Amino acid sequence: MDRQKRAPLYEALENFRKKRVVPFDVPGHKRGRGNPELVELLGEKCVGLDVNSMKPLDDLCHPSSVIREAEALAAEAFGAAHSFFMVGGTTSAVQSMILSVCGEGDKIILPRNVHKSAINALILCGAVPVYVNPEVDKRLGISLGMQTSKLKQAVVENPDAKAVFVNNPTYYGICSDMRSIVQIAHSHGMKVLADEAHGTHFSFNDALPVSAIKAGADMSAVSMHKSGGSLTQSSLLLLGESMNADYVRQIINLTQTTSASYLLLSSLDISRRNLALHGKEAFARVIEMASYARAEINNLGGFYAYGRELINGSSVYDYDVTKLSVYTRDLGLAGIEVYDILRDEYDIQIEFGDISNFLAYISIGDRIQDIERLVGALYDIKRLYSKDKSGMLVAEYVSPKVEIPPRSAFYAEKVSLPIKQSAGKICTEFVMCYPPGIPILAPGELITEEIIEYIEYAKAKKCNIQGTEDFAVERLNVLK
Repeated sequence: MDRQKRAPLYEALENFRKKRVVPFDVPGHKRGRGNPELVELLGEKCVGLDVNSMKPLDDLCHPSSVIREAEALAAEAFGAAHSFFMVGGTTSAVQSMILSVCGEGDKIILPRNVHKSAINALILCGAVPVYVNPEVDKRLGISLGMQTSKLKQAVVENPDAKAVFVNNPTYYGICSDMRSIVQIAHSHGMKVLADEAHGTHFSFNDALPVSAIKAGADMSAVSMHKSGGSLTQSSLLLLGESMNADYVRQIINLTQTTSASYLLLSSLDISRRNLALHGKEAFARVIEMASYARAEINNLGGFYAYGRELINGSSVYDYDVTKLSVYTRDLGLAGIEVYDILRDEYDIQIEFGDISNFLAYISIGDRIQDIERLVGALYDIKRLYSKDKSGMLVAEYVSPKVEIPPRSAFYAEKVSLPIKQSAGKICTEFVMCYPPGIPILAPGELITEEIIEYIEYAKAKKCNIQGTEDFAVERLNVLK
C-alpha cells in the first residue's frame, strides 16, 4: 500500500511546473500566453500544465519512465497484470480489446446490448458478431445480462470464435455471472473481454459485484472518469496474465493520439492513488447514499427505483447497488420526459432518460443534500406532471435480426429511404439513443415495423437519437 501513495506522473508534472521552462514546442498557446481567454476559462495552472511529451514527462506511445511507473501502479491497484492509460475514453479501450484478439472474418460472441464502440470495432476489423440475445425485463423495458446457458450453446455452435465480450455491468446496473463466463470461454480457448465502463468501483469494495479482472477476464476496459473521479475522456485498459502487453500497445497505437493530454494522464494517476488509498470507504458511502435514495424514491409511490430484488441467479446474476435506475411509466411519463423536467425546471442534471427509465449516476463526488434535492424534485414531478399512461409504448427492448456482418453493410452501396418506407430493408448505419449508446439498429440488421415504431416514439419523446447520416433522423440508409 505504501507504493500506492506515489503518483509519479503527477509528481513529474509538479516538478516541471516549478522549473519555468521556456517553451519552443507545442502546444502553440505557450502556457496560455497566446490565448488569454483560455486562461480566464481554465486557470493559469491548468493551461500551464497542458504540455507536450518530453523526456522528463515520458511518452504515452512508448512509456519508459513516469508513465510506465504510473501504469504499473494502476495495474497493481486493480489487480491486473498490466494497465494502459487511455485518453480516447473507454471507447478507445473497448476497440483496442477487440482489435487485439479479432481480425477480418473472426467470430466474437457478445450480447446485442453492447455500446456502439464495440460494434464500431467490428466495422474497423471485419470481425463477425455472434449475438447471445439477452432476456428482457418486459416491465422495465431493459435488456438483462448474459445467461450462461445461452453462452454455452453459442460456444458449442461457434467453436472457432476468438473471444467472448460481456458488459460488467450494463448501464442500468445488471451484472452477469462473470466467473462462469470466464470458465466457459477459457475451457474452449476463447478470450474474455469486459466492457467495465460502469464498473470502475467494483475493484475497491467487496460489497459490490466482482470485477472482471478478479473473475479472470483477459482484458477489461474501465472508465475511470465515470465513477473513479478522473477527468472526462480518461480511462484504463487492464490486462490479465494471458495477454501480450507489448502487442496490445501496438494495437492501441494504431488509433490513439500521439499528442496525449497530460491533464488527462495526470488525472488518471491522481485518481488511481485516491481509489487505492480511500476507495473502500468512499464507495461504502456511495452505496449508502444510493440505497437511501432508492428507499426514499420508492416511498414516493409511482416511481420504482430497482435494485438487488431483480437478482435471479441467471439473467440478473448480481446488481450494482450504486446505480440509481428508476422506472417512470407508471406515472404516465417516459424516462426522458422526467430527465427533461428535472433539468429544465429543477436544475438537476441526471445521466440519461430512455422510454421507461432514467438513471441518476451516484459516485464519490455526491452529497446527501443533493440526494434530498433529487427526491424532493421527484415528489413535485409526481404531483404536478403525472398523467394517464394509456397509449404509451410498451418499451420492451427490440432484439434486431442480423442479416450480414456490420463491416459489409457499412461499406456497401446504399440508398436513402424515409424511415416509414424502410421496413424489410437491411440497415447500413446506426440508429441509437445517446446515452446510453446501445444501438436500436446497427449496420447489417433487418429493419422491422416494430423497430420503426420504437424509433418514431423515441423521437416524439425527444430522446437524443443519433448515428444516422440524416441529421434529422427522418431517413435511413439501407442496402441498395
